[in-house]
Amino acid sequence: MTFEEIQKQAKSNWDSQYHGKAPHILIGTATCGRAAGALPVVEAFSNELAKRNARAKVTEVGCIGLCSFEPLVTIIKPSSFTVCYNNATPQVVPTLVEGYVLGDDPCLDLALGTLDGGDGKAVYIPELSRFEHEYRLLLRNCGYIDPGNINHYIANGGYSSLAMALQMEPDTIVGEIKKSGLRGRGGAGFPTGRKWQQCREASGQTKYIICNADEGDPGAFMDRVVLESDPQQVIEGMVIAAYAVGSHDGFIYIRAEYPLAIERLQVALEQAKNLGLLGDNILGSGFSFDIEIVEGAGAFVSGESTALMYAIEGRRSMPRARPPHSVKAGLWGKPTVLNNVKTYAYVPLILARGADWFSGIGTEGSKGTAAFALAGKMVNTGLAEVAMGTTLHELIFDIGGGIRSGKKFKAVQIGGPSGGCLPESMLRTAVDFDSLRKAGAIMGSGGVIAMDEDNCMVDTAKFFLDFIQKESCGKCSTCRIGSKQMLDMLEDITVGKGKIEDIDWLVEVGQDISGGSLCGLGRTAPNPALTTIRYFRDEYEAHILEKRCPALVCKELIAYYILPEKCERACEHCVLSCPVKAITTNEKGIKVIDQSKCTKCGSCQLVCPPEYNAVIRLSPPSLVPVSGAKTQE
Repeated sequence: MTFEEIQKQAKSNWDSQYHGKAPHILIGTATCGRAAGALPVVEAFSNELAKRNARAKVTEVGCIGLCSFEPLVTIIKPSSFTVCYNNATPQVVPTLVEGYVLGDDPCLDLALGTLDGGDGKAVYIPELSRFEHEYRLLLRNCGYIDPGNINHYIANGGYSSLAMALQMEPDTIVGEIKKSGLRGRGGAGFPTGRKWQQCREASGQTKYIICNADEGDPGAFMDRVVLESDPQQVIEGMVIAAYAVGSHDGFIYIRAEYPLAIERLQVALEQAKNLGLLGDNILGSGFSFDIEIVEGAGAFVSGESTALMYAIEGRRSMPRARPPHSVKAGLWGKPTVLNNVKTYAYVPLILARGADWFSGIGTEGSKGTAAFALAGKMVNTGLAEVAMGTTLHELIFDIGGGIRSGKKFKAVQIGGPSGGCLPESMLRTAVDFDSLRKAGAIMGSGGVIAMDEDNCMVDTAKFFLDFIQKESCGKCSTCRIGSKQMLDMLEDITVGKGKIEDIDWLVEVGQDISGGSLCGLGRTAPNPALTTIRYFRDEYEAHILEKRCPALVCKELIAYYILPEKCERACEHCVLSCPVKAITTNEKGIKVIDQSKCTKCGSCQLVCPPEYNAVIRLSPPSLVPVSGAKTQE
């Protein structure tokens, strides 16, 4: 088939489902939706429609990014507005079928809002003000099209850029990408067009294209959502890249912990091949390119480009020294372009809308948009896509909804475990490569973890450094030994054994690691400690000088205490919940914690009824009144 015939077929398929005479029900079944119970909702709709002999179609779609509202159900009705329902359960399905699928009642009490956009435009919910701050390019189709039906992607403009690219000179394509200012979204931010040009100009007939989908940062899941919700945009971007640099073989390296993304990628690749958009003689152009999926074992270091190539070659994932750079001697020693999932996904849009359009979005040094995974203690966790230059405040408060339970914002960890912790005073920092680096953090792959007043920044630095130290490949001693030394010092501080000179030692060792490590992961490893010292030095000093944890987190520096004036004598919740029987009742009926037995598990505080709120934490432990430290007087 010609591409025009493929488009015509796709449009017909799309119109029959999205603009047909029967209602169309979309249910988000990406990993987040499934975790929230989406599959039983799918089954309930199928059963209810069959029972009522109702004429309606159910389609499983990806994630729109509103993960805290999953499972999401969208009902499209001919000649009526489209309604999106949140936190759907099998129990509400009969009501929705009776009310809106078969009737005219949109069941607004169950609705999150109406859904607008589609047909090539980014979908959004007008009732949610967060969408006024977003700029959706990568996520434009997510949660609306069927990721398992290539016709949906094509009907919304997909593969038009590839068809156009195959009529262009490869140098012209590379020039457009360079002109757009696109920088790699995997963390390093290297100019994509320059990388492509260097690989194209490299000598040798065999060249490779690699997509890095080894999303290893805790709290980051943008790549997974893109692959589970709209995988064809990534494949199209890879084919265009291959044509531009002269490659015929590509790999998608993805961690095995993403089974649904792998499954949907496999379907997407097969469908693209069946339509002649991948494989031999693509669209009759004479150009051939194929893609193979390689499943990784989940090592954090495998996300580093040279370590990833070793993994594909079947060797142990370890970074190597550069030069030579991968564009000249990468996979199996051949010129290789390695880009992130999101980087490839931008390529079709840049060719379709022009480099000037893309470079008009964002800041001087960071063009386009950035997708972030909002996690931690934000009200609205999920995904967001914003123009580069948007501030952290907009991201966390206007889109993320601020901090849960009315707590006070304390810090944001941005850029993954080797990113940086920025305080409230830095909330006006623009989200772009250069501004975040200046603040001591990094873009990383886009994880944003918000923390509130209950987070201890010393403990936070220890948590991330523990992750990094365990994931260090051990090849270079500065990272292997230095990160262990830093972790040991942080552990000492959190148990009250720290010395004031440790703070400066942490900074000095951290700078040595940054300057002496072989790869980017090692060079950024000290960031959590360095930024928390830079912005929260007073907390380090409190731990060391006063043996006090201001956030009441570090176990060795706190004690649980039951306020006698608030303790309800008849209540036995804390006594019954204590796993070590450290709580007893004195002669006045007041519960008392034996500090010598208490393991500080916190179960007494969890079960104490909120109307009493009698259990508190104190730091340092010496604040516990003497009478309250014994079980019986």
